[in-house]
Amino acid sequence: MNWNIKTFGELTAEELYDILQARVNVFVVEQECPYPEVDGYDKKSWHLIGRENGEIKAYARLFPHGITYQEASIGRVLVHKNKRGTGLGKELMERAIAFIESTGEPVIRIQAQEYAERFYASFGFSRISDVYLEDDIPHIDMNLYINK
Repeated sequence: MNWNIKTFGELTAEELYDILQARVNVFVVEQECPYPEVDGYDKKSWHLIGRENGEIKAYARLFPHGITYQEASIGRVLVHKNKRGTGLGKELMERAIAFIESTGEPVIRIQAQEYAERFYASFGFSRISDVYLEDDIPHIDMNLYINK
């Protein structure tokens, strides 16, 4: 797996196309959830990309504090369907958390699909909200407090 973290300005047009295609395939097509995927936040985030043989197999969008929440955040977490259950999601989250931690952020917030609560809790995230619907999918908010 080849990993990169890039700002929006560092992405090539082809990389941006591949990211958007991967996100639409998972969040819009697989989850049958039509919503505005191109939401204006890509320009303000870092993009953590895991590629294998040129194809995106894992991805997450990382934000400093003050963009989507008061805290730093991780979103659009995805693993290609043929790589699920291989530990790639764990590696993706470990890399995302380590990167945000390296920027000096003390807290990371995520908006997690409720079914994935145990997965995120395994990294130290704890639930801070009741269940709510986002695009007709049950979600919860979770925080990870980074010890300095």
